[in-house]
Order: sequence, then C-alpha cells, then structure tokens
Amino acid sequence: MKYSPRYRLFPNEEQQDALDWQRDTIRQLYNHALREFNKIPEDAGTLRQRVWMVRDTIPALKDWWTDLNKVYSTVLQKAVERIRDNINNLGKLKAKGYKVGSLNWKKPREFRSFTYRQSGFKLDKKSGPDGHALLTLKKLAGKTRKIPVRLHRDFPDHDAIKEVTLKKDATGAWYASFTIDTAAPENPEPEDIDPEDTVGLDLGVLNFIHDSDGRSVKRLDLSRDRERLEREQRSLSRKQEGSNNREKQRRCVAEIHARMSNKKQDFKHKLAHFYTTEYDAVFVEDLNVKSMLEGYQSARNKAEVGWREFLTILEHHGNKNGCHVVEVEARGTTKECAECGVETAKPLWVREHSCPSCGFEIDRDWNAALNVQQRGWTRLGVVHSEDTPAETATTVDTLAVSASRVVDSGSPCLKEAAQAAE
Repeated sequence: MKYSPRYRLFPNEEQQDALDWQRDTIRQLYNHALREFNKIPEDAGTLRQRVWMVRDTIPALKDWWTDLNKVYSTVLQKAVERIRDNINNLGKLKAKGYKVGSLNWKKPREFRSFTYRQSGFKLDKKSGPDGHALLTLKKLAGKTRKIPVRLHRDFPDHDAIKEVTLKKDATGAWYASFTIDTAAPENPEPEDIDPEDTVGLDLGVLNFIHDSDGRSVKRLDLSRDRERLEREQRSLSRKQEGSNNREKQRRCVAEIHARMSNKKQDFKHKLAHFYTTEYDAVFVEDLNVKSMLEGYQSARNKAEVGWREFLTILEHHGNKNGCHVVEVEARGTTKECAECGVETAKPLWVREHSCPSCGFEIDRDWNAALNVQQRGWTRLGVVHSEDTPAETATTVDTLAVSASRVVDSGSPCLKEAAQAAE
C-alpha cells in the first residue's frame, strides 16, 4: 500500500525565498500547459495522450523560457501531469452528483505544492540531532540546498522513497510528504474472527462515538478556539485590503484554523488507531452526511464533527493494521431493539432505549452500536450464535410491534409506566 507520512520543514529565509520562487515558476508552467492542453481537440487521443503531448513540449520551452532550466526536470513533468489528475478528480465528483466546471488558471495563493518524482532529492537521517534530518533538493536556488526536517515519527518499513511533495501551508509553514510503498498486513478471514474481537461504532453529535463494548467518547471541545477565531476574523475584516497588517492578520486566522484542524485530525487518528489495533473487525454506520448537512437542525455541529473524514481515516488505519472496516446500513439502528429486534419509535431527545416487548433497557446509543455490530457480523460473514427473538406483545404483528402503537417507556416525560400494546 502507498503511505505518505508528512513532516515539518524548517527552511531559513534564503531557502524560503528559493522554494517560493520555484513554486511560482511551476504555477506559471501549469497555467501555460493548461492553455495548450485546451487547444488540443478531444478526438486527438485519450486524456493521458493529450497531456503527454503538452509534457513533451517542455524541452522546447526551455530555449526561450530560461527559468525552467533552474527547476528539476521531473518536477516540471509532474506539474503538467497534474492536469490529468485534476480532470480525473473532477470526473469522480461529477459521478457522485456534484456540479463541476472546467479547470481554471491558478492564482499564486491557490498553487501551493510541487513534487519531486523518483529522483532529485535525498533524505539524510544521520545529520543533526535525534528526530531531525536534512532534505537535499537538486536545482534549488541558494547557497545551501539542505533543508532541516523534523522527523516526529519513524518511517514504516519500505524499500525506497518514491516521491517527495513539498507544500506551503496557509500559515506560511512548509511541509514534506514522502510517498513510500509498505507491505500491508493481511486481514484475518471472516470465518476465523471471534465475535468478541469485533466492535460496532455508533457516531453521534453529543458523544462522538459510543461502541458496542460500552465505551463512550465525548466529542472534541473546540469552544475556546472557536471564540478566538471569531475575534480574529472580526479583526481581519477591519484591515485594509492589500496592506501588510491584513496579511499579518490573515496568517493569524490561518494559524487558528490550522490548530483546530490539527486537533481534530489528531483526535480521529488516535481513535482509529486504537480500534483497528484492538479489534479484528470494526463496523460503522454508512452515514449519508451530505443529506444530513442539508437539514435544518444543528448543521454546524454536524459539519464540525466530521463523520465522513473519520470514516476515511478509519479505513486507512484498517488497511495499515490488518483490520476489517465494514460500513453497514444506518437506517433503523436506533429504533431496533438489540435484544429482540422490535422497532420502537422515540424522539431524538429520549436518550434511553426501553423495549416494550422484552423489557431490554440500555442507553440509546449503546443499543444502536450493538445493532451496528450485529449487522456487521451478517455482512462480513462472522460466525456467531443468534438468540431466538423475544415474542412481541401483540398478536397482530408477528415480527415487530408497530411503531405507531408503541410509546417508549423510558421517556422521562411520562408520569406512569407506558403500556406496550393494547
């Protein structure tokens, strides 16, 4: 599997100027290549062939565009090939129902990265103190081409570094992502998995996760960061456009955004690492986040939680740690009783599940996590024993009590115990 760990770079002022110059030169080449690509008719070849037609003109460009001679050749080639990658990404979004347009020229603030492919770089881990290294880049302007790197974690076992992507963050900080190939561990066979080594996850807003083993993880508290962000954004709105004060304040706002993003990323990665190393299979709800955000209730809270991002991170850690990550149907996990399967309608503010059929009482989210786990067993094919469902409290409905005839006995607003059925 491909793995791209990211590390912080610490270039000096001269190196920062050299990186910025190279980034802007590559941006101009990308815009020129996009213009030439749009002149080629679609019937002239496949997307890949048309991009290669433009890429093959780079040697001729160097005759009159002398700045290109100061940039490593694979970096220039990769910049042109980004056109193909961007068009393919737009096609994937269009297939999902999004409205997409065409590629546009990149402004200086929109083009933030460039890539060394296969060669042109060298990482020296032996130089400097522990946890630090030096990254050497060919054809980087300046007296020294060795940029300090902070290796806050070790590289996984790999043969060689395939690519190095350098990116300037909105805060002005530089990062390097090293693409390597690692041997992913094999997932255990479903028939060999012990049901006790699986877990179901219910994702929520009040609690970020409630799992089938009874753990409840609260959502990350970012209230202080949000309050500071609002203050700094108000201050940014009062700064004159194009002034140095506005640029300084913009970076301040960007640093707060980056800190909040880092906190959320760290929180989700640690959770995903725990579950994928502790269990052989993790079952989670396949949430339709897009439709949930289009609703009228707590849209900001739902967007800030970032369920889809967590599912993506969970799948990544599952591949890295040899753990099955299976998404199951989310509809009805809260209503169904995990003990007998009876569906019970209850409003969102009722946080306890109390089955009118079998009397099973448990936290609402815990019940949903148990249902997610059971659906995951069925979908993955984990061998487990199925208990005989309890008899329903009505002779009319044979499988489940009608939701319209059931009142949740756990509702705190009820003064008397509710009747299961007439």
